[in-house]
Amino acid sequence: MSANNRLKRGFYRQGPDYRFDDQVDFSDIRDTFGFRTMVVGKWVTKEERFISANLIYDALADLAQILQVPPKTIGLRGKLNFAFGHGGQQHVQAHYNSRTRTLALAKNAGGGALAHEWFHAFDHHITKHIFPQHSPQHFASKLWLEHTIEQSHPLNLALNKFYQGVFLEPTGQHANQYVLDCIEFDKQQQQFYMSMPEELAARSFEACIACNEQIVNHFLVSGLNSSALIYPKHDSLKICNHALNNYFSQLGQRLF
Repeated sequence: MSANNRLKRGFYRQGPDYRFDDQVDFSDIRDTFGFRTMVVGKWVTKEERFISANLIYDALADLAQILQVPPKTIGLRGKLNFAFGHGGQQHVQAHYNSRTRTLALAKNAGGGALAHEWFHAFDHHITKHIFPQHSPQHFASKLWLEHTIEQSHPLNLALNKFYQGVFLEPTGQHANQYVLDCIEFDKQQQQFYMSMPEELAARSFEACIACNEQIVNHFLVSGLNSSALIYPKHDSLKICNHALNNYFSQLGQRLF
């Protein structure tokens, strides 16, 4: 199916009406959500540009609403760049480039991966705040396994609970079943991907966003049940979701 048809067929969404049927452009996305730059590939047609801009705008607005943060928080204090149909990786529907701090969506298959890739950007961005003694080039999720989080700020403590939920049993002593399942999968496949700390954390975030019953957006996150990837379930997911809601609600209260 062509990219044009894929966009035209639509993505299921249940949530507030932010645009009131107005057409938005990528400049509106940049300004509303506080991205540093916004780049659209030269192979994106005018029609694709219109359709995708509305989809992306609604998905990011839904993400901000779920997280209870101001829209400009999504752009990570103006540090995050956004690219659509430009600068991605072949055969990859979406990608976060930590070197350039760019979230890139493929125009053919980017729908459904936005929440996952946004968390990679957040996980990278937050490192300097919770691990100030270490290189900001690392993902916070990876450093969390090796170092103690900076505990002088209550927000850091709230985020610490999320990472603990991603990796550890409720007792905090051992790796949880989610981690063990991913390690075993990687051993069988002779790879190191499913159990990478940053991927474990991003899939946990993705699953938490998909848990929201009031707002459902399949351009933001979809396909978890039919995916070959492993996601947290039951107790791990409940712990992560509670911690995530607590962290971002506190952050939102400070920013509004």
